[in-house]
Amino acid sequence: MKNILMLASEAVPFIKTGGLADVVGSLPKTIDKQYYDCRVMIPKYMCIPWEWRQKMEYVTHFYMNYLGQDRYVGVLKYEHQGVTYYFIDNESYFSGDRPYGDWYWDLEKFCFFCYAALSALPLLDWHPDVIHCHDWQTGLVPVLLHDRFAGGEYYRSIKSVITIHNLKFQGVWDVKTIQRFTQLSDYYFTPDKLECKKDGNLLKGGLVYADAITTVSDTYAEEIKMPFYGEGLDGLLRARAHDLRGIVNGIDYDDWNPETDKYLVKPFNARNFRKEKAKNKKALQEQFGMNVDPGKMMIGIVSRLTDQKGLDLVECIMDELCQDDIQFVVLGTGDEKYENMFRHYDWKYHDKVSAQIYYSNEISHKIYASCDAYLMPSLFEPCGLSQLIALRYGTVPIVRETGGLRDTVQPYNEYEDSGNGFSFSNYNAHEMLGTIRYAESVYYDHKREWNKLVDRAMAADYSWKTSVMKYQELYDWLIGY
Repeated sequence: MKNILMLASEAVPFIKTGGLADVVGSLPKTIDKQYYDCRVMIPKYMCIPWEWRQKMEYVTHFYMNYLGQDRYVGVLKYEHQGVTYYFIDNESYFSGDRPYGDWYWDLEKFCFFCYAALSALPLLDWHPDVIHCHDWQTGLVPVLLHDRFAGGEYYRSIKSVITIHNLKFQGVWDVKTIQRFTQLSDYYFTPDKLECKKDGNLLKGGLVYADAITTVSDTYAEEIKMPFYGEGLDGLLRARAHDLRGIVNGIDYDDWNPETDKYLVKPFNARNFRKEKAKNKKALQEQFGMNVDPGKMMIGIVSRLTDQKGLDLVECIMDELCQDDIQFVVLGTGDEKYENMFRHYDWKYHDKVSAQIYYSNEISHKIYASCDAYLMPSLFEPCGLSQLIALRYGTVPIVRETGGLRDTVQPYNEYEDSGNGFSFSNYNAHEMLGTIRYAESVYYDHKREWNKLVDRAMAADYSWKTSVMKYQELYDWLIGY
């Protein structure tokens, strides 16, 4: 049996702020339990809902010297869907109503978490062969395995892998601060280690010292070796190109299943979507007070409202787009300028545009199921889960060719009768508008072709099945089997 420990700052169903939690929650339960014992360790935040916290069992506790003080570290566990989850407890670090918020405090908190996680391992009666770290919050772990924890018999054989979910977030502060939180010597603060552009950088530490690096799509793995996408680390990633691989995320096909989805007015599948899918659209039009017309093309966005998501392109062409025979539904929160932009168009074209400026899991399911097309014009997108959910629900994605969007959405080709979506390559608002209008023309004038597009979208398999094989292969390679 090969033992894998996933170390992360969030995991579904306990705590979620983004796609990272979905991956850490769904990947471990897909891993082949016959050969791998995969467990997960996250902080025990006070904002984890009480229904989960009350079920956690006490395992052990100890005191650990960190920043010159003896600090309490509690370890709890809970088994969920066949996977053992460990929770590192320290109320002074993990209280509050959200897992992140104050950058400076977050840096100290997650450095503490890395020390506590490694210190707790020998008390668990279980020895990981591989520690799989996710994002900057756990970037210190590969460094500590080479430093503070290198001597002991227990840690000597442990291999580490780090996954970049979004290179934009790196855990950066001035060298003095990062050095204090990491408790590392001056040796580590040089440009070939944790120093980056005169600052300390936690993710960089992980990328330098991990035995392998993965990121969440093949295209993104290539893109981040270039300055535009590399966020200052492209040189390091080129140097470690042999240890870097892209593995596309999957989605949880139990949670996202149009046939059994409890939030839908009318569940549907690949055989009956022609009749049933439109009933969801009609219900959504009624719910949001839009013109009720199941035949009208509806385009959806469920997203964080930020620059990364390409919303400046949408802003450029929104007035023009609203002259077309379409409806537009958006759900999400983010930058005030985009929240207000969508509110404005909801006010101006209320029968066509509906802006839901909040987040609701239930409404997101309804939008994925009701819309005909799903718009995702990202500036960069490491993997993206929304387009995978859209494909699953027969909602044709319209995307920009970047990162995981390029790897998962094959552009429609009318001459070869192929493709499962529409795409454009340049970051240009009118190129995007042209692509949306091409999709409209297929939807309205070539209904049979559109239905075949939906068939191909729903036939695409982006469950964890394929990706999990690649992770298992990576673990085997690291362990040396």
